[in-house]
Amino acid sequence: MHGLGELESAVMNVLWRAENPLKVRDVRTRLDTGKPLAYTTVLTVLDNLHRKDWVRREMHGRAYEYEPAFSREEAAARALREVLDSSGDPESVLLHFAASVSEEETELLRRALRKKRTRRR
Repeated sequence: MHGLGELESAVMNVLWRAENPLKVRDVRTRLDTGKPLAYTTVLTVLDNLHRKDWVRREMHGRAYEYEPAFSREEAAARALREVLDSSGDPESVLLHFAASVSEEETELLRRALRKKRTRRR
């Protein structure tokens, strides 16, 4: 995910797949990085994600439980927004993007824009 390191992205994927908030040990158990990670490593990553406002946490007993602050789809939209904002020429980027989308994606964009216009009225 844009703006996150490899391990942070892996942790976010675990949290997005989870149905309920998870403790550090639960995240650690579900992580599939190809190598064992120390509990403190996962704890540090979750603390960093909390500081960056990617996750919320709540104390349960003696341990925090973590959950995503927003959905995977919202994170992707934020990443797109950051790309546009940092491009120097958002109009050109959008035109290039529009040229690359499929017919199905074109229709999805049209529907989304119609909804946006309807909400403004």
